[in-house]
Amino acid sequence: MKKLALHWKILIGMLLGILFGFTMTFVSGGQDFVVDWISPFGTIFVKLLKLIAIPLILASLIKGISDLKDISKFKDMGIRTIITYIVTTVIAITIGLLLVNVFQPGNGISEETVAKLTETYAQDSGVQSKIAEAGAQKERGPLQFLVDMVPDNAINAMSENGLMLQVIFFTIFFGISMLLIGEEAAKPLKKFFDALNDVVLKMVDLIMLIAPVAVFALLANVVVSSGDPDLLYALLKYALVVVGGLFLMIVFYSIVVTIFTKKNPFWFLKEISPAQLLAFSTSSSAATLPVTMERVEEHIGVDKEVSSFVLPVGATINMDGTSLYQGVAAVFISQALGHHLGLGDQLTIVLTALLASIGSAAVPGAGMVMLVIVLEAVGFPADKLAIGLALIFAVDRPLDMCRTVVNVTGDATVSMLVAKALGKLGVPKEKRWDDHYEEVK
Repeated sequence: MKKLALHWKILIGMLLGILFGFTMTFVSGGQDFVVDWISPFGTIFVKLLKLIAIPLILASLIKGISDLKDISKFKDMGIRTIITYIVTTVIAITIGLLLVNVFQPGNGISEETVAKLTETYAQDSGVQSKIAEAGAQKERGPLQFLVDMVPDNAINAMSENGLMLQVIFFTIFFGISMLLIGEEAAKPLKKFFDALNDVVLKMVDLIMLIAPVAVFALLANVVVSSGDPDLLYALLKYALVVVGGLFLMIVFYSIVVTIFTKKNPFWFLKEISPAQLLAFSTSSSAATLPVTMERVEEHIGVDKEVSSFVLPVGATINMDGTSLYQGVAAVFISQALGHHLGLGDQLTIVLTALLASIGSAAVPGAGMVMLVIVLEAVGFPADKLAIGLALIFAVDRPLDMCRTVVNVTGDATVSMLVAKALGKLGVPKEKRWDDHYEEVK
């Protein structure tokens, strides 16, 4: 009997989690039961993925660079990657702005709904922390992001997933230095990192065995803590505009994959689907990174020297879904609160959202911090910022889940484009967790 594919197992786990969570909302003490006895399994799964993210970047990127025979290829890959990420981000923001201007979801929000949302969320600690964090980011100098990329302590950088750009910088520096000392001298280190890379990828395979159970727990927890259904319904038009824009981005990626790599887009989406489903469940492209790398390398055929650079960089600076959401959210809030935005303001949104996406943390909720920066850039009244965020706070988590799917799909798409351009898109070679089990059992 043929085994059920992983993406189907994860999808079944998600659907059962949603149904279970929905059922528990009608059971006395159901929410507490899910939080106490179900949610921890999802939390453990996410922590396991984050646990191996830094070792995977370190081993994979050093292996990829050390396999290069010509350093100039690395420069070509870097330039292609950054330019492609910028182009896809601008396209994403543009799609979002077009949709929100056509459908104008903010014009359908009543004053009563605005008042109720403000009363419920304006003083929420989550909203206030996002405003404070955005204020701290605004005070940084124009080149501060470059300063932040360079660690003063490599060990400290590797101890914090939020410092992923610093780890990438150190790893590239280390890998290039390995090339420059010559193949013979670097051989012991290369063998170590090759073996470490294989071990970490095997850890990914083992962690993915519990993915269906984990997404069940994650989705059940999201459903039981989703808040007031009436408020969610009031924001339905806004949410549909965001989801519609995100869907168009997936269509855009599929078209690009077809045109530039000559691959079947349905095959591409099927192979990347486990990473997409985990991105939806965890709302974190950083946590999903190990799975994204495994799927892109072993199931799509992108060479490790490309994926090991393009995907970690993408998880940090490529926020297509988040940038699209910011464009929609900024205009929606302005429409609902009567703050007119002209063409110049909307062009400012494109530029600000693009710049804000670079260096934004690849964690749940980072999009709202970027949104505050975008709103302030178009002159949105400071005294209404909390009200503006309160308008969208109720549906931010489910939309965060959806936009993370687009972020991860964009990373995978760009890795394919860069690999194809460099002649590094080959035949997939899938590895299973039990490939060598017979030798050791």
